[in-house]
Amino acid sequence: MIKEWIEEYNPQNEEEILAALREIMQEITLAGLSRTNFFEKAAFYGGTALRIFYGLDRYSEDLDFSLLKPDPNFSIEPYFDAILDEFKSLGLTVNIKEKKKTKKTAIDSAFLKAETIWQEIVLEDLIKEIGIRSNRTLKIKLEIDRQPPLNFKTEEKLLLRPFSFYVRCYTKPSLFAGKMHALLFRKWLNRVKGRDWYDLEWYVKKGIPLDVNHFLTRAKDSKDWHGDSISDKEIIDLLDSKIRSVSFNSVKDDVVRFIQNDNVLNIWSPEYFRDLIEKIKFDNTLN
Repeated sequence: MIKEWIEEYNPQNEEEILAALREIMQEITLAGLSRTNFFEKAAFYGGTALRIFYGLDRYSEDLDFSLLKPDPNFSIEPYFDAILDEFKSLGLTVNIKEKKKTKKTAIDSAFLKAETIWQEIVLEDLIKEIGIRSNRTLKIKLEIDRQPPLNFKTEEKLLLRPFSFYVRCYTKPSLFAGKMHALLFRKWLNRVKGRDWYDLEWYVKKGIPLDVNHFLTRAKDSKDWHGDSISDKEIIDLLDSKIRSVSFNSVKDDVVRFIQNDNVLNIWSPEYFRDLIEKIKFDNTLN
């Protein structure tokens, strides 16, 4: 079954096989969580949510969740057995551990790892065709924001693999708000995340409006914005300033391993993104 799922991706090299298998593991994890009350308490968001449920055409690595209301004592550990059982039902053995932190933060993290994945999955044909190092380790990080900025919207989305089930997800405009906040205010010093810019382009091309209310809530929560309102023009001005400050060569270098056709990056330049952001749509309705 796993082999057939991987073949649906038509992978052309080792990295694409690994990316496909990682995404299948992400879906199995979501399936395990769906058998519990997890999605009564939390919603799925971030790049992987956008990829799996809304058709983003790049791979993503982590599973990001937000509680529906703050709970500083929430832990994902009680849900580990459901995740492990879901993998076991497909004949896979993985391990999962909650990340122990010396300092308590709003983010609860765990790592799911399949150390012997190539021994457990029958991939002989793909291995012969492409060649895979059997010692490759796949790891997925799960993160849950226990004290999230609110005013986001959610909806139920259907996934058909490994069986039919629903996942509570942020809506596309609220996902756009989270991405916009990350692009503008990510605390990474000199490091840039090209995936932020790739996703920005995707949202604009799809005509998805930005949930301004949720963006403002996030910006105030992170203390990057101090007013009680923000205008569309002020958001464009923030973007224009960010465009002036980044190296688009670095932006391209970061995103290239997550996409299949890097020719789409040829047009990327400060001028292109300044023209692009003028086409952003804004949703200013209150949640």
